[in-house]
Amino acid sequence: MKLAVLRETAAGERRVALVPESVKKLSAAGFSICVEAGAGENAFYGDNLYKEAGATIESSAAKVVEGAGMVLKVGIPTSDSGRNEIELFQPGQMLLSSLMPTRYPRVMQALADRGVTSFSTDAIPRTTRAQAMDTLSSMANIVGYKGVLLAAAELSKYFPMFMTAAGTVFAAKIFVIGAGVAGLQAIATAKRLGGNMFATDVRPEVKEQIESVGAKYVGIDLGQTAQAGGGYAKELSEENKLKQREMLAEQCSQVDVVISTALIGGVFAPKIITADMVRKMKPGSVIMDLAADGGGNCELSQPGRTVVENGVTICAPLNLPATMPTHASLLWSRNLLNFLMAFWKDKKFQFDLKDDILAGALITHEKQITHAKTKEAAARA
Repeated sequence: MKLAVLRETAAGERRVALVPESVKKLSAAGFSICVEAGAGENAFYGDNLYKEAGATIESSAAKVVEGAGMVLKVGIPTSDSGRNEIELFQPGQMLLSSLMPTRYPRVMQALADRGVTSFSTDAIPRTTRAQAMDTLSSMANIVGYKGVLLAAAELSKYFPMFMTAAGTVFAAKIFVIGAGVAGLQAIATAKRLGGNMFATDVRPEVKEQIESVGAKYVGIDLGQTAQAGGGYAKELSEENKLKQREMLAEQCSQVDVVISTALIGGVFAPKIITADMVRKMKPGSVIMDLAADGGGNCELSQPGRTVVENGVTICAPLNLPATMPTHASLLWSRNLLNFLMAFWKDKKFQFDLKDDILAGALITHEKQITHAKTKEAAARA
């Protein structure tokens, strides 16, 4: 089976779907791998490394895709750089990528119309068996880490406490909203930098996890679980949203840095930091909105930009994993490798929709959108 690895053309994207380490393992397992020339250069994986690992290199994207059983990507097919990637696909080919299908229903419809069988890694069930394939977690880890470094660079204070000849400066107070993978990594990273850590999550069951990485848990009594299954949070009731706003307003007014990572279902960002909360924060404080890819948690966030409102710096960076492309690509590649090897038997890809991972990740098949939530989003679009 031929695997095709395309060069990512989305603006700012520096990752590559497969790195030479995985190419070598897949080649040994019986796959043939064709990589578009320059696909790994922005992540510092040169064409020569792919050749040494057993891949062939083609300068034409059409040649890379031609005859492939599956195309591997990082993001959705694009029409950047003067090419429409969906038009490169042949009916019946498979695509494995992070498609964020409910964000891009029109693209999913175009894949269905083209006859592409697509799997989205962000739709893989969050089960123990699937952990090694979970690109959401791999990338969220990077988001939490890099977001803290950016916040430290923006803040006009030290993160740690310092006792100097000129006197003592006290540690910055840092409040993390959301204790998924990104939030927990943000807590751990900021703690290592010496921050005085506080954190919250609508799921009180994560209190122990928050405390285990060095933060004090701050929460509200919901009277019900906000766990949506699979490690995701669900939307709160109006009554609980009011309680949450009151708690957030109090915490935000007391700290130096707010790091927000809240997503509903791992996809869309609820607006939980209001303009009024920002106005009550201390001048010089920083909001690092790490949910900007999902629209942002702060009402005043402008995804992809840094703005200052009432003396508060609001950062809303997009696609942070692409800013650490070497390790982001390495982890992504290992996730895809694990997915492929899980269904590679007798030198064939076993397309068995009775398997919960394949069934959960399947977005389009036989010219239909098969993923229920994406089908609803496409109907609305």
